[in-house]
Amino acid sequence: MHLFFTPDISADFYQLSEEESKHCVRVLRLVKSDIVFLIDGKGGLYKTEIIDDHPKRCILKVLEKRSEYGKRPFKLHVAIAPTKNMDRLEWFLEKITEIGVDEITPLICQRSERRELKIDRLQKIIVAAMKQSLKAYQPVLNEPLEFRKLINSASESQKLIAHCLETDRKSLSQEYRRGENVLILIGPEGDFSPEEIEAALKSDFKAVTLGNSRLRTETAGVVACAQLNFMNE
Repeated sequence: MHLFFTPDISADFYQLSEEESKHCVRVLRLVKSDIVFLIDGKGGLYKTEIIDDHPKRCILKVLEKRSEYGKRPFKLHVAIAPTKNMDRLEWFLEKITEIGVDEITPLICQRSERRELKIDRLQKIIVAAMKQSLKAYQPVLNEPLEFRKLINSASESQKLIAHCLETDRKSLSQEYRRGENVLILIGPEGDFSPEEIEAALKSDFKAVTLGNSRLRTETAGVVACAQLNFMNE
């Protein structure tokens, strides 16, 4: 399946950008009458036919549209402290997009190792992963947000914080109620501070553990995402 991301599609005909036209015609060697699929990032999957295989302005005709393609029964919001190593953060974004996530917030904590991000580059990582995994929904990537601002504004029906302190915690499968929208917080390499954990609990977050192993930040984020998707299958 040849797939292109076209968030601005709104009619029965669509002209690919010059860059995408070149990729379609010169790189993929697609020609007139070949079938191409488009995704709009909002759940729309479009089956189209090439009617003009010009390498700078390839034109497609929409044959069929499917709405809410691959829609999942719950919404997942992961707020995670950005890793110092950008490769690890990019890997995390790629993998959770492939698994399934709706919203991602870089979380600025007391022990955060990185506080500034190039959001445009990270968006490209997400779009590439969305196309590779045949997802029709584009995860929302928010600007970095301070920890206390996030916990004070969270509106999900279930709010969870994964931390490593030896306190009363339930496993994710014990705490999470299937089918409900959820926000889960993943801390930096040094974990959340005791003050942050206390503040989250006072804001109706529930403490959870992701298992017996001490996980890197990006690994913990992927594990949480995978577990929550599995519980909703």
